[in-house]
Amino acid sequence: MNIRHMQSGQSGTISSINIGGKIGLRLREMGLIPGTEVTVTGRAPLHDPVKLRINGQTLTLRNNEADHIELTTTAESR
Repeated sequence: MNIRHMQSGQSGTISSINIGGKIGLRLREMGLIPGTEVTVTGRAPLHDPVKLRINGQTLTLRNNEADHIELTTTAESR
């Protein structure tokens, strides 16, 4: 599942970042690397951007960035 499809309050662990180049580098520099736990804490009224909690920090990502981050959610790992 990618971050765009997660609901508010849902958590997961990043399994992969499926984009390279400047955007991929920027996402990794923000701490979005495989093995990191992420929680969706909210969304803007039109669902873009998405607000995340990661490593004690709050980040917002546009949906076109969030589409490239694959996660394993708690429900998927059962």
